[in-house]
Amino acid sequence: MESEKLKNVAPLEDFNWDAYENGETTTGLSHEELEKAYDGTLNKINDHEVVDGTVISIDKRNVVVNIGYKSDGIIPVNEFRYNPDLKVGDTVEVYIENQEDKKGQLILSHKKARATRSWDRVNAALENDEIIKGYIKCRTKGGMIVDVFGIEAFLPGSQIDVKPIRDYDVFVGKTMEFKVVKINQEFKNVVVSHKALIEAELEQQKKEIISKLEKGQVLEGTVKNITSYGVFIDLGGVDGLIHITDLSWGRVSDPHEVVQLDQKLNVVILDFDDEKKRIALGLKQLTPHPWDALDPNLKVGDHVKGKVVVMADYGAFIEIAPGVEGLIHVSEMSWSQHLRSAQDFMKVGDEVEAVILTLDREERKMSLGIKQLKPDPWETIEEKYPVGSKHTAKVRNFTNFGVFVEIEEGVDGLIHISDLSWTKKIKHPSEFTQIGADIDVIVLEIDKENRRLSLGHKQLEENPWDVFETVFTVGSVHEGTIIEMLDKGAVIALPYGVEGFATPKHLVKEDGTQAQLDEKLPFKVIEFNKDAKRIILSHSRIFEDAAKAEERAEKKAAAKKSSKKEETPMIQNQIASTTLGDIDALAALKEQMEAEQK
Repeated sequence: MESEKLKNVAPLEDFNWDAYENGETTTGLSHEELEKAYDGTLNKINDHEVVDGTVISIDKRNVVVNIGYKSDGIIPVNEFRYNPDLKVGDTVEVYIENQEDKKGQLILSHKKARATRSWDRVNAALENDEIIKGYIKCRTKGGMIVDVFGIEAFLPGSQIDVKPIRDYDVFVGKTMEFKVVKINQEFKNVVVSHKALIEAELEQQKKEIISKLEKGQVLEGTVKNITSYGVFIDLGGVDGLIHITDLSWGRVSDPHEVVQLDQKLNVVILDFDDEKKRIALGLKQLTPHPWDALDPNLKVGDHVKGKVVVMADYGAFIEIAPGVEGLIHVSEMSWSQHLRSAQDFMKVGDEVEAVILTLDREERKMSLGIKQLKPDPWETIEEKYPVGSKHTAKVRNFTNFGVFVEIEEGVDGLIHISDLSWTKKIKHPSEFTQIGADIDVIVLEIDKENRRLSLGHKQLEENPWDVFETVFTVGSVHEGTIIEMLDKGAVIALPYGVEGFATPKHLVKEDGTQAQLDEKLPFKVIEFNKDAKRIILSHSRIFEDAAKAEERAEKKAAAKKSSKKEETPMIQNQIASTTLGDIDALAALKEQMEAEQK
């Protein structure tokens, strides 16, 4: 085998062995000529110059770049962190730090090369609407700092993406594509945007999606934002809103109960405007209406259980199944007819039992009641509260004419102002009792049709006016105190808690002055009316009647004296003379009385 190999090896016919022995490696050219030829194949480079080079190898620490020089240059790999896609064969710009260090190594810098050309390149990128790459270095107030061509550019938070960013930190350390959107030449500030890159693409997608939109169409979307009034859905560049009322057939107080951010779900298009800028979406419409699944055997009069979901002054909405609600009006919460608020009976979250009062499956409406769980007290009113029966009631309200009271829930009655007291003259019920107080009553009359009882309070005691009739007889005199002065007269307090009334002319005292408030005087009864509970009094009559009695006694004595003087022995003329004497006496008395009156 070896002999065959040797046969195949033959020396070059034109090889100059003499020259080889003399140290010459090539024929026809001197060493100087060879060096010159070799140098002609190398680039001419100068220190502090920027040139293009080719990546020939990459390891964990360094990138080796060939710039066509007699030796390759080494650049730290961290200078290329903005470009994680760097690979062997890529052309990169480098700055020549030193052609040859102490070790004979070519020293290059990519970072300085970028910085040298960066301002020109940034301006060119803005001018040409060019897409460039940048490395996000860190967060800053309002956005991020991005390394672009070695320049620190600002990326506003609103320009990172078309959707709101919730966590900025996830972008730190990433290399992304950007567009230069603004340059401040004076301060050399650069603003970049990633959002601008995807908006153009999204705009195209948006036009395509909008052109195909139809009512009733079901699309897949992603929850983009959740607000108090609804949920915004990203349909792939087009946003639609699911109003809170269209999230679920049941009541939703917070959309977070139904959906979560970034959740993917199917939605149906309910409506959109002519330009298709506002798109109304629905989620609940993709499931059957709960009313359609309601028990077909449910009917009026049945008992149901549910939870209070909404309260209003006029009533409460009860959810008996998700999406199926009934209203308990406040008037159906109690047999009582008093105006009250529904909050007095229940609150949101309460579990309640109720009776179905009306049921309309077509209109999907139901009214409920809870007072029907108890018997109506007016059904057996005559048995429980017969006329003449005595009870304790609670004062609910006043009017000028009486007091409204409640004996039990749903059983109301009126005590007329005249039935409060036998003796006191009450102008307003608030003088006698107060709201919320207990008061003893007796049933006087039952009005079942209007659900009202006529009640009395004074009837619990005997009528004292039967006794007063024998005490305050006309002409009797009693001590009294003036307690109130009115235009038409005065109110006088008499014994036994009775009050009388005297007109101004009956308040004149013997010395001609008028009686005053709080004055204690004797009064004569000049009128007594038991039915009207009225006693008319007079102070003046006491001394006036005494004077008249004295006057009558004097007249009587004078008449007797004159009759004795005119006696005559003539029997036949006796009658005539007496008669004439009487006439003279009467005339004289009349003249005397007239003179006194004058």
